[in-house]
Amino acid sequence: MQSLYEWDFSGKKPDELSEIVERNIKEFGPGLEDPSFVWQLVTAVVEHLPENVLRIGLFELLYAKKEEVPPKVAINEAIELAKNFGGESSGKFVNGVLGTVFKEIGGEENKEKNNNKNKE
Repeated sequence: MQSLYEWDFSGKKPDELSEIVERNIKEFGPGLEDPSFVWQLVTAVVEHLPENVLRIGLFELLYAKKEEVPPKVAINEAIELAKNFGGESSGKFVNGVLGTVFKEIGGEENKEKNNNKNKE
C-alpha cells in the first residue's frame, strides 16, 4: 500500500513503480522470503487502476482468489489500513464501500447458503 501511495503522489510515472516497490520491500519487508504476492497486488492494482478507488480492498474482493484472501479478511485489512493511514472517518467509509461491494457480489447470499448447509 505504501508503495502505491508513494507512486501515486509522485505522479504515477510507470518507470518508477518497480524501483519504489523494490526499495520498500528491502526497507519494510526484510524477512519476506517470497515477494510474489506483493508484486501480484501491485500489478493487479495498476492494471485495474481506473476501476478501483479503494485499490487493494477492491482488488482482493473482486479479483483475488477467495481461498488466498477471504472477503471478510480483505475488508478488515482495508479498514485497518484506512484507520491507520486515513482520516477520522476513513475506516467507516471503507467499511461501507467494501461491505456494499461484498453484498453486491453475493457475499451475504453465499454466507446464508453456507450457514444453511451447516445446519443440515
